[in-house]
This record gives sequence, C-alpha cells and structure tokens, in this order.
Amino acid sequence: MTQQLIALAIILFFITRLFGQRRRQRLAPGEFWFWLAFWLLAAVLILGLKWIDRLVAGIGFSGSGIEVLLYLAVTVLFYFIFRLRLRLAKAERDITEMVKQVALINKQK
Repeated sequence: MTQQLIALAIILFFITRLFGQRRRQRLAPGEFWFWLAFWLLAAVLILGLKWIDRLVAGIGFSGSGIEVLLYLAVTVLFYFIFRLRLRLAKAERDITEMVKQVALINKQK
C-alpha cells in the first residue's frame, strides 16, 4: 500500500508539472492531452494493481501485476524511442534539403 501511495504521489507531481507546462504554453494541446491521459492511466493501473495481479495469474503468467506493468512500460518506452528516432531522421533530412536549397540560391547570386 505504501508503494502505491508513493507512486500516486509521484504521478500527482508529474500531473501538476504538466499543468504548469501548459500554463506557460510550452506544450501543444495534443501533447498535453496525451501526457495527461498517460499519467491518469498510470494512476488507474496502480490503483487496480490487485485486479491486475489476479488477471495475470488467471492468464497463467508467473509474475506479479507490477512486473507486467513494468514490461509494458519498457515496451512503450522503446516504441517512443523508435518514433523519436524516426522524427529525428526526418528533421535531419529536412535540414539537409533546406541547406542544399540555400546553397543553390546563394550560388546563383
């Protein structure tokens, strides 16, 4: 129970930081709603940890619910890293194309 309270306090801290970032307009609306849904889902999963334990045992996994949540979190993080990598590669291509266009324009002058 103590671990759940600590986890919920940490999530509450992140949600307050999220609202602070929104107030300072450092987040796009879509980004804000995504992260708010993410943290709220995390809070719900932590509150329903015993139900997840029973579900995991019913499915036949030997681990506990918190281990399954950890595995899911790692999987989601790897997915976000993959998406970030794709966006970074696109930004690099766009910058390269832009620099090429500027160089061609400067050469014509």
